[in-house]
Amino acid sequence: MKRLLLSLFLLFSMVTQANTELLPADEAFAFKAKVVGDEILLDWKVADGYYLYKEKIKISSDHSSRLGKAKFPTAKIKDDEFFGKIGIYRHSVAVPVPVLEGDTQFVVLNVVFQGCADVGVCYPPITKSVTLKVQNNRKKSLVDGAFNMFSKAKSTMQSIVQKKVKISDEPLPADEAFAYSVEAIDATTLRAIWQVHPEYYLYRDKFFIDVKGAEFGEIDFPKWEIKDDPLFGKVEVYKGNLVVDIPLKNIQTNKVTFSAKYQGCWLGGICYPPIEKITTITMPKVSEVVKPIQPQAPVKLQSIVTPVVVNDAPLNEADQITALLQQDNLLLVLVSFFGFGLLLSLTPCVFPMIPILSGIIVGQKGTMTTKRALVMSIVFVLAMSVTYSIAGVLAGYFGENLQVLLQTPVVLMVFSAIFVALAFSMFGYYDIQLPSALQSKITSISNKQEGGNLIGVAIMGFLSALIVGPCVAPPLAGALIYIGQTGDALLGGLSLFVMSLGMGVPLIAIGAGVSKLPKAGGWMDNVKYVFGIMMLGVAIYLLDRIISPFVSLILWALLFTLSPIAMGVFQKLGDTASAFHRLFKGIGLLMLIYGLLLGGLVARGGGDMLAPLSGYGANAPAEKVHVVFDKVKSNADLDRILAKAQGNNQIVMLDFYADWCISCKEIERFVFSNAEVVKQMKNVIALQADVTKNDATDKALMKRFDIIGPPGILFFKNAVENRSQRIVGEINAQDFIKHLNSAK
Repeated sequence: MKRLLLSLFLLFSMVTQANTELLPADEAFAFKAKVVGDEILLDWKVADGYYLYKEKIKISSDHSSRLGKAKFPTAKIKDDEFFGKIGIYRHSVAVPVPVLEGDTQFVVLNVVFQGCADVGVCYPPITKSVTLKVQNNRKKSLVDGAFNMFSKAKSTMQSIVQKKVKISDEPLPADEAFAYSVEAIDATTLRAIWQVHPEYYLYRDKFFIDVKGAEFGEIDFPKWEIKDDPLFGKVEVYKGNLVVDIPLKNIQTNKVTFSAKYQGCWLGGICYPPIEKITTITMPKVSEVVKPIQPQAPVKLQSIVTPVVVNDAPLNEADQITALLQQDNLLLVLVSFFGFGLLLSLTPCVFPMIPILSGIIVGQKGTMTTKRALVMSIVFVLAMSVTYSIAGVLAGYFGENLQVLLQTPVVLMVFSAIFVALAFSMFGYYDIQLPSALQSKITSISNKQEGGNLIGVAIMGFLSALIVGPCVAPPLAGALIYIGQTGDALLGGLSLFVMSLGMGVPLIAIGAGVSKLPKAGGWMDNVKYVFGIMMLGVAIYLLDRIISPFVSLILWALLFTLSPIAMGVFQKLGDTASAFHRLFKGIGLLMLIYGLLLGGLVARGGGDMLAPLSGYGANAPAEKVHVVFDKVKSNADLDRILAKAQGNNQIVMLDFYADWCISCKEIERFVFSNAEVVKQMKNVIALQADVTKNDATDKALMKRFDIIGPPGILFFKNAVENRSQRIVGEINAQDFIKHLNSAK
């Protein structure tokens, strides 16, 4: 300990000598407090090159009944390599504190704050006490007396607790705050001990334990405590000494490797990043007795000024969105997520829903007014949004994407058949309607058919959100990570709901616009044919996830060839044909030509349907290239390769892929088959985890890295992930190369 303190003191002296113009604390963080109307305004002027920690600002008063909740402005998030994500303020900060009704004229305000200089030196906590005169605006009542007694009792209890645990000026290193050890106490039992310093605590839900070379049985964790955390609400924590016995079974060797992950915080307001310890333990023979580890008294903390290194490395998109959710500005969060939804409406997540909603509206009997179409579109989008929100909250809590469960071959084939049936209904072969008995029941309840229609629209919106578009994008991943880390289902679910509304804005506009189409004559038949063809396209889109590329190519060729013929592309136009009919026929001919080109690809045994002429004449394709992947299935597979690559100082890329992930197939086609990408990946170890089955091993691998679902691309150097370069969702070849070069 003495050596550690001496090293820290020397380091601080060197930094101080290197910068002789380090400002006094009162100049670096000039503080004032004044009463403005019915608020107390706390104001800091932060000098250039300095910053304040948001989490370190503590406001208290002997007259707490007169103070409301402080309104902190939005802070900038710093990704500190020691303390994790921390909010900071620069330049100027104004924090209003509402003054509540009461009869005290003077309020004694105690404000504690702490900041740092960019050179890497942090100041000790600064305490300011100010006495302010506030308005006396109502008389004392019996309720006031009771409330004041409660406040005094609460203050007394707080003072007693604070006397028991006095918060030090600076946090301890993680290994001292949570002194950890593990040892075998007999031939089949390990004992892990965490000696938690009195000023610290460990989160119960952040524990992860694994054993290699054996299996562990049921672990009985001790009773936890409930803590009202200012950031995460009520959480389960461990304090003091935590002793956990791990029973082993099926022991394969006399040496086992025990790994433990855990995370905790300091009562001073700083949380540590997750900590992982891996220990190789020699198991004793049955006849040997091992003396159990005895917890030692925690090391006494000394107060010194500790240099802090702040890491300004950029966050990846998903982590940036997670950080956005940690801001106090609810309006900014919701507006941002609505904007994310608008951007996602331009992706394959939403495109297949356009023919679904449009086909439902066009397929309605009777006159379709704009109002009715608008209501149906809104119901569809609301059902979709509620589904995304509920599925997102559950995924955040349980770490499992519920949409993945509905991507099985049976489910996809059933719903493809449903869309085929809807398409043939559009073609006029039959009408899909409820049984007459059920129709009569609905009519007797509402005297209308619209109520039943809206229920059907809501069901289609619900199913479309779960089955048609299981896309994982940075906004979705960021929200789910936030829910999983904080348990804040309200803000996380509300953000996903607003994001889904943004995704649905184009659907509402298109749905309302469909009602403007004429309803009579051959025109309407042609419109219904078009939406029927689009329904068939949705059916093939779903089957793409479970069938081979060649079979998919055959289905698309048939669709683009037969559909124009069925719509009468070869029928002669009369002299009275309108310009639109001529344009419509021209589009049909183009579709037919494209379908014939796809048929040529089928005859040649396959090819790229987006480049059907690439195999003819001068356009003969160059030799196909593709990134060569080594397949990994489990955490053990990955750890083995990472350890080997660490010795060779190689970059490792891990790609999460699934057959039902349309975005994954887009990345395969346009990124991993790009010649420049293949060239840049020459000295990179490329790994791919196929999580199509979504079994327990797949889930464990994704959970390890907080991957909600594919696509996800991770980069490792020296066996450590470069999280700032993590890719979530779709990406093009140029941006992928930028991430790869930054990870090297």
